[in-house]
Amino acid sequence: MTPILQLAGVSKRFGAVVVADGIDLSIARGEALGVLGPNGAGKTTLFGMISGAVAPDAGRVLLDGVDITSLSPPRRCRLGVARSFQIPQPFGGLNVYENLLVAAEFGRAEPGGDLARECVDILDRCGLADIANRRAGSLTLLQRKRLELARALATRPKLLLLDEVAGGLTEEECHALVALVREVHASGVTIVWIEHIVHALIAAVSRLVVLNGGALIADGEPRAVVASPRVAEIYMGLPADA
Repeated sequence: MTPILQLAGVSKRFGAVVVADGIDLSIARGEALGVLGPNGAGKTTLFGMISGAVAPDAGRVLLDGVDITSLSPPRRCRLGVARSFQIPQPFGGLNVYENLLVAAEFGRAEPGGDLARECVDILDRCGLADIANRRAGSLTLLQRKRLELARALATRPKLLLLDEVAGGLTEEECHALVALVREVHASGVTIVWIEHIVHALIAAVSRLVVLNGGALIADGEPRAVVASPRVAEIYMGLPADA
């Protein structure tokens, strides 16, 4: 079966800083993949190249076997690639429900159907139904992170990119968010999740890759990857023989 996403020799540098160094990565349809790495490892740039916000200097991005490297972020969104941002970016002057309606109307290849009902269903799944009429700019951090996820779901994604959605949350809020991510994945959406909170990733993904210096330095079963000496040395700052 053709992978839902393939990165083939993807490279990117900003001046002398290499943030992606010939990355090859294949993601299966229906997979839940975690991405770990220290600050500056190139994780968010990687998402930018997948979503279209950042143009690679070399290499190709393929969705369902089709080269989408030159397509804009709106085109990719309509093809089924949705993302959340590390710092939530809602339409602050609109209410929560209106934020979803905009995503559903303009972020899909075919906006047909009962958009209003579908947005209400997504609000309910994401725990936002009780604040549907509240202005998005007034939400708490957890609520804004849930709204980021809800807006992405309103585009009907087949590939969902999550950028540190657990950052800044309490332990209880983090557990609730992990449960929501697992529910979304169980519905058939392929997930790629960047996160610094390791236990959240391990609870939600079946495969983990580690980035460092723009290169993939580990790929495999999450607990085995986290326990490897190389990851401990590079990501945790521990000597390899510790």
